[in-house]
Amino acid sequence: MWQEINYKEDPNDLLVPSITSKINPAEIESIEDNSIAQEIGFESGDSIISINGKKPRDLIDYQILISEEILDISVLDKNHEVHNISIEKDQDVNLGINFKDALFDSIKQCNNKCPFCFIDQQPSGKRKSLYIKDDDYRLSFLYGSYLTLTNLKKEDWERIAMQKLSPLFISVHATDPAIREKLLKNKKAGAILDQISWFEKNSIQIHAQIVVCPDINDGDILEKSILELAEFYKKTSQTVLSVAIVPVGLTKFRPKNDGLKSISPEYAIKTIKLVERIQASLKITLGTRFCWLADEWYLIAGSNLPSYKTYENMPQESNGVGSIRTFLKILVEKSKNLPTKIKHRKKVSWIVGKLVYEALIPTVKKLNLIDGLTINLYGLPSIYWGQDQVVTGLLTGEDIIHGLKNKDLGEAVYIPSIMLKLNTDLFLDDKNIKEVENQINTKIHVLDDSNDIINTLIG
Repeated sequence: MWQEINYKEDPNDLLVPSITSKINPAEIESIEDNSIAQEIGFESGDSIISINGKKPRDLIDYQILISEEILDISVLDKNHEVHNISIEKDQDVNLGINFKDALFDSIKQCNNKCPFCFIDQQPSGKRKSLYIKDDDYRLSFLYGSYLTLTNLKKEDWERIAMQKLSPLFISVHATDPAIREKLLKNKKAGAILDQISWFEKNSIQIHAQIVVCPDINDGDILEKSILELAEFYKKTSQTVLSVAIVPVGLTKFRPKNDGLKSISPEYAIKTIKLVERIQASLKITLGTRFCWLADEWYLIAGSNLPSYKTYENMPQESNGVGSIRTFLKILVEKSKNLPTKIKHRKKVSWIVGKLVYEALIPTVKKLNLIDGLTINLYGLPSIYWGQDQVVTGLLTGEDIIHGLKNKDLGEAVYIPSIMLKLNTDLFLDDKNIKEVENQINTKIHVLDDSNDIINTLIG
């Protein structure tokens, strides 16, 4: 229930956005325990219209607006009644509100036609949200998603500079103007180095990404791109903080004659040698390796992953650069002092992508030495995407159903949370956990991280 504080008697005095407004009220998903919001009476389903007379466009605006000590918040409750709540608080205290979406206005979508875009390599007939190609600088700042900069308007650049939205994550792919225009199929794409110069002048830092497409932006073009980006890493100021080099991912749904080639083990080995040579040189001149290869390169090549320390401060871990090395490091640490036996016998299955299967075998063998514990490790290909060697995060519900058919699953199946869409029980093909459980006739448990895996498996 609402606890009214300084409520205005005439709600018509409040600024309520019209139906045509581009900024929607910010819908609340949950309220944190023992928070200011809980004390006042905010509830799930309520929406914030404005704060101190201003409508927040997104989480960024919201965080800036609530930094004031005195807040006048206009709220639309779940019964469609308007309230005006006055709050006095310390400047650095949060309200304890979690929103349903990060953006309260429309998402900024991508207008590029990159042939390697994974969104365009999906089958038709799925949920509309699966086909949204975001190119939103706000999601880049908030969550580390990559954007191309080709869709930014003048007011977007101004806001980035004014609110110092740093760091941002940029899909560069190539610094050569002609090559980048060819890759993005956008005439605006060639201005990338000028745009990075703008970031430098405005003290905005970025992390860059290069998706390598054989015979298009590899070899000398790749080296040129890395070195030109490295020019923005200076002793006095670092604008480009890191570069992730990612192999192109191709699915069976991609358009025919797109000019793209898949990554072979031989090609992966060649690329690893090139990038590691550049890393060694930059380590001497810049004091950092600056650029890193995604884990997939080493897995495709059948090579050992680099040591943990070579990733320095793991600047691109969320982009699959060093994430498996971190995962294995934690597994090793957590499995140092394992029990010799467990109280209740347990036989379960652990599901991963086929590409990472070999790397996890030593850990599973060690766990299976525990008396009473049996773990079946299954590394699955993806029939859905048409990829034999696939990372775990791309496995779908269909892949699990097909891959585990007639397999000894034991009493439960364990899957990493990266197989599911954030905060949902949906796989990438729109199947939910219950559907898959019914098909494999086994309970599915979701594991969050390396610590969770060891603790759960040994009970």
